[in-house]
Amino acid sequence: MIVKEELLIDNLFIYQDTDLYRFTSDAIILSRFAVAKKGAIVADLCSGSGIVGIHFYALNKSLVSSVHLFEMQKELFDLSLKTIKDNCFENVIVAHNQKIQDISKDYNGKFTLVTCNPPYFKSGAIMSKELPEHINVCREEITVNLDEICSVAKRLLTHGGKFALVHRADRLAEIMVTLTKNKLEPKRLQFVCGSKNVPYLVLIEAVKGAEPGVTVLPNLTNV
Repeated sequence: MIVKEELLIDNLFIYQDTDLYRFTSDAIILSRFAVAKKGAIVADLCSGSGIVGIHFYALNKSLVSSVHLFEMQKELFDLSLKTIKDNCFENVIVAHNQKIQDISKDYNGKFTLVTCNPPYFKSGAIMSKELPEHINVCREEITVNLDEICSVAKRLLTHGGKFALVHRADRLAEIMVTLTKNKLEPKRLQFVCGSKNVPYLVLIEAVKGAEPGVTVLPNLTNV
């Protein structure tokens, strides 16, 4: 069943389907963590129903020139199209139904900001036989992994462009190594804590071609 959820910004909204994968607060946290600069050209990878890119645009409308959403699952892509149309975002937000590994080389070096709320777990780590495949691929690295995501972000970004990522805190070491391997230098880092003040997520902003040196922000609490 398709449901309409308010973004609590200028009467804007997004559609979700209760039978498909639904976004969590992680996506909202990421869209608030990412920084917009004047004339920002944004790509959101693994975009699902479009929440990160659409919410980021809603927060930064005066600064953002365009947003491109990349999602491989047709049903989630269709939801983002409906949200774009019914919010009259057609002139600013474009949705693409494709795997991020297949994004055209025409987009290489075109984006000033890339965002991603990716599958958190390695393939086979938590896969549930009780859940349909279209849910499992949003939770596990079945169709795309961390290295592929970072590699795509690198080629899409302009030199000095930023990559904003949310992921599990317990994969931080792997994330940092993978980012630097792909010439994406971590520059801002923030842990997200739950009710027991223990970090469970990490937000990272990496810059293509930057010098080493990371600023660790105060922990963010999400309960």
